[in-house]
Amino acid sequence: MALSGKQKAAMLFMSLDATTATELLEGMDPEAVEDLAVEVAYMDASGLCDRKKQSTIAREFCNSLKQNQSYGLNIGRFFNEMLINIIGEEKAGKIRSQVQKATLQKDLFASIRSASVDELMLAMDGEHPQTIAAILSELSPKKSQEILSILPEEERAKTVWKMTSPDLLGFSVKQRIATMTTERLKSLKGETLTMKPGRREENLRNLAVVLSGLEKDVRDQLLGEITKQDEDTCTMIKRLMITWEDIDTIADRSLQESLRNVESGTLAIAIYGADEDIIQKIRSNISERAMSILDEEISMMQDPLEREILDAREQVVKPLRDANEEGKLRVEGR
Repeated sequence: MALSGKQKAAMLFMSLDATTATELLEGMDPEAVEDLAVEVAYMDASGLCDRKKQSTIAREFCNSLKQNQSYGLNIGRFFNEMLINIIGEEKAGKIRSQVQKATLQKDLFASIRSASVDELMLAMDGEHPQTIAAILSELSPKKSQEILSILPEEERAKTVWKMTSPDLLGFSVKQRIATMTTERLKSLKGETLTMKPGRREENLRNLAVVLSGLEKDVRDQLLGEITKQDEDTCTMIKRLMITWEDIDTIADRSLQESLRNVESGTLAIAIYGADEDIIQKIRSNISERAMSILDEEISMMQDPLEREILDAREQVVKPLRDANEEGKLRVEGR
């Protein structure tokens, strides 16, 4: 998207140290300085500015600037030094107050996006799923996914549903949600949740079960957003949607179609030492001829290694996952 002249000016000043910026702005009308300060605050809060863009704008302004120059700047210090030097401390304080108000009006959730997952979880504790959904919809996909994976199962399911079919929220409602959450975050700065070791996969499994129950188009959209942020996490979620332990919840017809793609020798290894419910589920969904071949394979089979059992079970589950990804798998009793 093309940048406006005001945005380019704001980006340029974010690339400079406060002293240099002060020299450039001396003599400017205070209202113009205020407009520029608002634009700087908005671009910083909304994430519209990055080093590459800053470098491009700086080169346009002055070809002598080097591409690898450090353009980082503390925005708070920039305001303090630049505004005070130009228009005095009293007026600078007034402008800072106006900047905060203008930034909030432009982006209600600006400060919320910068909060950590732990802080957001604590701030949203006890809130209605609609409120949580409104907040998550304003966050990056990766951060939303992390929060969803931690939410309690029932609350997560309701929140996901609200995110996929949201009620229309007016500006005043969003403003109340943003204001309430921002105030809570101020009191929670730096606080963290206690996460037990190994909890991440359990949380991702819970999220995977919820996503697998959604319509394919909605599920694919959410998975696509997660992939953009973290492909490995998305791959794990897809794998956890259907596991070996889920076989007894698969509808008979779906299981029959998938088992046709599994060799008898592989199936014999896979059911070695398995729960009786899963063994019976598999046996009841193969033909008499296939069951006879399976029993023959079992009679000739040596005790398999644990790794062989796990590999065989993955091969049994793979066609189920493929069917699930295509939206053709039917699951019952979860």
